[in-house]
Amino acid sequence: MSRIVRCGLIQASNVLGGNRPLSEIKKAMIEKHVKLIEQAAKKKVRVLCLQELFYGPYFCAEQDIRWYELTEPVPDGPTTKLMQKIAAKHGMVMVVPVYEEQMPGLYFNTAAVIDADGSYLGKYRKHHIPHVHPGFWEKFYFTPGDSGYPVFNTKHARVGVYICYDRHFPEGARVLGMNGAEIVFNPSATVAGLSEHLWELEQPAHAVANGYFVGAVNRVGREKPWNIG
Repeated sequence: MSRIVRCGLIQASNVLGGNRPLSEIKKAMIEKHVKLIEQAAKKKVRVLCLQELFYGPYFCAEQDIRWYELTEPVPDGPTTKLMQKIAAKHGMVMVVPVYEEQMPGLYFNTAAVIDADGSYLGKYRKHHIPHVHPGFWEKFYFTPGDSGYPVFNTKHARVGVYICYDRHFPEGARVLGMNGAEIVFNPSATVAGLSEHLWELEQPAHAVANGYFVGAVNRVGREKPWNIG
């Protein structure tokens, strides 16, 4: 049976810049996103995806151990727990990208998937970790994902996730289709130029080749890649 599922993507700039205490940055970004989620709910969004590493800047533009302080467990960390309450309040499926700590020193670029009743369905961990000059020092921060390519049977649709640099690799995108995804979300942080050109080619190609919709959101701005402000 055909149906209409209204999906949403949130793209938001960093509130305070990259030099403030991380606790302040995280608090301000979460508060900003809560308001944006409220707006999405008023527009009857049923499946919502936040941007990559949503509660801070794209800190991978530099190599600094201070950013490790932004890690938290998934699903038992405060951000996932908060978003579970918000999802239940609005009857909204949510894809929530966070900086996950599995144990001290073992960190992942992760998206938690929450169903419309607030239940935690699982997580996707970014597989492909770039480490290229200038501005993408991700191996300094992330371990390659080890959770496969799950598809989550939510109330409103069968949802898959493919984070940022993953989009350059068709194999995982194909697996998501074979696993029954109807919508695949790709939260990203990238820059203008060649990457922007590839963005416009790859996302539609994944959708057409694999028979699903793609919801793609990038971080705000056209700053030089080393500027995390």
